[in-house]
Amino acid sequence: MRIALDAMGGDYAPATTVEGALEALDENSAMSVILIGDEDEIFQELKTKNRKGTQISVKHASQTVGMDESPLTALRRKKDSSLRVAIDLVKSGDADAMVSAGNSGVVMATALHVLGKIQGIERPAIAAVMPTLKGRFVLIDAGANVDCKPVHLYQFAVMGEAYARYIFNIENPKVGLLGIGEEDAKGNELTKESFKLLKGSSLNFIGNVEGKDIFAGEADVVVCDGFVGNIALKISEGLAETITKMLKREITERTSGRIGYFFLKDALKSFRKKTDYSEYGGAPLLGINRPCIISHGRSTSKAIKNAIKVAGALHDKGVLDVISREFNEGLSRREEVAIKE
Repeated sequence: MRIALDAMGGDYAPATTVEGALEALDENSAMSVILIGDEDEIFQELKTKNRKGTQISVKHASQTVGMDESPLTALRRKKDSSLRVAIDLVKSGDADAMVSAGNSGVVMATALHVLGKIQGIERPAIAAVMPTLKGRFVLIDAGANVDCKPVHLYQFAVMGEAYARYIFNIENPKVGLLGIGEEDAKGNELTKESFKLLKGSSLNFIGNVEGKDIFAGEADVVVCDGFVGNIALKISEGLAETITKMLKREITERTSGRIGYFFLKDALKSFRKKTDYSEYGGAPLLGINRPCIISHGRSTSKAIKNAIKVAGALHDKGVLDVISREFNEGLSRREEVAIKE
């Protein structure tokens, strides 16, 4: 299995990307990583880590994409960027999946342009994994689509359900629609019409879920448009970091806090681990023909390592093939009628 890694993507690249690739290879000897970017910088990083071997290779790319560049500009003028070359390698079959912590908008636009969509999917969606009291859930869409139609949310649900089923081994994932109330009639026109589609599908749809309930673990897949999903994701990340900082401040500023930490340190470490975005690595862009993983711009080497593992799992378990099959062969007549209506 070969993973193409945009070595220049992210706030701390290429140091963190190279380190993350090496950490991933230490855990999986059957994997290989192609580091794409400025070869002088990449080789310098590899030299400092005294690392060689057949599991890792370097492919030069003369350009990089800035975090503030528009997708259109990058597509037209950055055809030799590390991000574009990584996606081109997947297109040509020289890599099985790609990972980037670079400009997410450019990743989405380039993947869509170069790799194309799975037949039947109108819009790809980002599937972010988040913690709950019972384990984890998939939030889809986490930012790829700001303006959506009900059919798009239905398709997000199908893709998210397949992802949860095959990656997390959940036999019959529970799907919830993110809204402002549990009642069927609550919400805007988008959520009301989406509710009808989901209720009429063969999915294990449990109805609307409110923002306060998504972390309780009642739903394995939470569906929403990308505007709402991205806000929910960013608020959750910010809240987790704020709580962690508050706890640290209380512990360091109070004698009783320092004493209490001695007894609670294992629990606090466990909490930090469960709420740390780097534990989940990256979010797959579902609906694209080949595996593409988008990582946080602030990704550490640990996050890159885990993103590479997600890319490998997405490829190994054939999740995209499952999604393609379910859209083109497995839709029930009832669902087809609902979508046409």
